Formats: sequence, structure tokens, C-alpha cells
Amino acid sequence: MIEVALFPIPKSVNFPGVPTPLHVFEPRYREMVRYCIDNDVMMGVCHTQGVVRDMTRMQGREGALNSNQSTYKPCDIFSAGKVELHQELDDGRMGIMVHFETRLALKQVRQILPFNIWACELYEDEPLKDDDLVNLRQSHEKVMQRLLVLGHGNDEFQKMLASEQWQNLSAVEFSFMVNGLFGMPAKIKQEILEMRQPQQRLDALLKMLNAIQQSFKA
Repeated sequence: MIEVALFPIPKSVNFPGVPTPLHVFEPRYREMVRYCIDNDVMMGVCHTQGVVRDMTRMQGREGALNSNQSTYKPCDIFSAGKVELHQELDDGRMGIMVHFETRLALKQVRQILPFNIWACELYEDEPLKDDDLVNLRQSHEKVMQRLLVLGHGNDEFQKMLASEQWQNLSAVEFSFMVNGLFGMPAKIKQEILEMRQPQQRLDALLKMLNAIQQSFKA
């Protein structure tokens, strides 16, 4: 089992390999950040299934900084990674970066207050066969070609795709990182995150890219 501190954020679906910045202001989650850094514990950030305790009443800045907000029921599958503190302001607010590295599945809650700690298991892809690898490489190339076409004229985007980092990604790594590039409804992102075959993740993205390309031609 792997223990992680869990940060449920509505509509926040994250993929391994895609670092994500967060602004942390609630007291319990500022404490969580300190716990993760001091104890070298991963932070999991997950989409939510609903509200357990609603605290959405209007608050001023001081009230928000000194009291906890709504509590949410977490999704069972999420990404987790080490926390890097970038900034801490005088009023306690923190700017952090979470370096997501793996997918996990919730198994058993170990701590509820002041923040959740869960025992989790790795959520891994199904084993690949030789034929799968051939199809996966082809899909990898197709997605890259679509991205280059759709990103025509965007020098920064083209430079990123041509970088050593992106060129050296395995098809499995690519299937996560490329989905992290696009804004899409949280429900769809969660469905992609839970897919256990990289081919499925690339197929889902390829379908979306083809639709975007067709809309430009219409």
C-alpha cells in the first residue's frame, strides 16, 4: 500500500508526467503541503463525486484564509506526486507545483482530520502484447502529425513538440502527457485517466483531434 495525502478539487483531473501548479489557501491544505514536504509523502489531487459538507457561503478574504471550505467525496482514481513549494506569502497562502508521477486507486482511509490520508494501490495499465506495441507506435505518430497540423503557426507549441523531452517519450508516457495539453470536460478527462490501455487514451484523443480538424474545414 502507498500512503498519500489527498486533495479533492472539483474538475481537477491530472495526468502522470504533467506538473500542475496550485494556489493553496485553506488552513487544512496548507498543513497538508507542509506534511507532504516534511515527510516526503506524495500528494494526490483528484476530481470529486459530490459535496459532503457545503461551505459555499460568502466569505471575505480573511474568513477564507482562516477557515476550511467545502468537503468533497473524492473520485477513486487519481494521479499523485511530490510537492514543490514555490511561494509562501505573509498571509499563509502557498503557490505549489505537484509533479504527478503515477496513478493510484483509493483503498482505505487512514486519517480524516485535519486532512485526508489514504492507503492506495497502484492503478496500472494492462500488459502490452507485441501487436499492441505496433499499433501503439502508429497511433503515437498519427496523434503527433495531427498536433503538428493543428499547431501550425504556433511557434512555441511546435518547438515544444520538437523538443528532446517530447521526442523521447515512450508511447505510454505520450498517451498521458498529450492528454494533459488539452482543456476538456472533467468527466471526459476522468474517463481517459481511468483507461487501462494507452491505445484507448490515444484513440480518445485522436477522435477529438479529428473532430477539431474537420471543424476547421467546415
